[in-house]
Amino acid sequence: MVRITSQVIDVTQGRRDAGAMTDTSTAITTVVDDYLAAWNERDDARRAELIERAWAPDGRLIDPPFDGEGHDGISQMAAVMHEHYDGHSFERTSGVDMHHQHARFAWKLVGPDGAVAVEGIDVADLAEDGRLARVVGFFGELPAR
Repeated sequence: MVRITSQVIDVTQGRRDAGAMTDTSTAITTVVDDYLAAWNERDDARRAELIERAWAPDGRLIDPPFDGEGHDGISQMAAVMHEHYDGHSFERTSGVDMHHQHARFAWKLVGPDGAVAVEGIDVADLAEDGRLARVVGFFGELPAR
């Protein structure tokens, strides 16, 4: 049985966990920003540090062209991106929306000349420690109906 009440969405009632929701939002935004910084990092050692901060050890990143598992697999995906999109960098283009250990956010990949090469959204599942457990990326706009 599923029960939905106004308490689920009404955080103005002074519930004890209302503050924790705000802290979690701040924490997940930091995790997402570290994740994108890792994509932008060209130095392997620094990228590994950022990935370790943002990702659970067995994390899995699934994008349309390829996927990677674990810190090394995710780092290899970023290295391949740098080979194909030299000088490009990711920018988060939205806030981070989160509920029930799931998050989503929009991004774009910008070239050195400012042109947008691709944009999309990522949908993430979080590990118990708040790091990314799985991210599924979607490129481009949603198809027309």
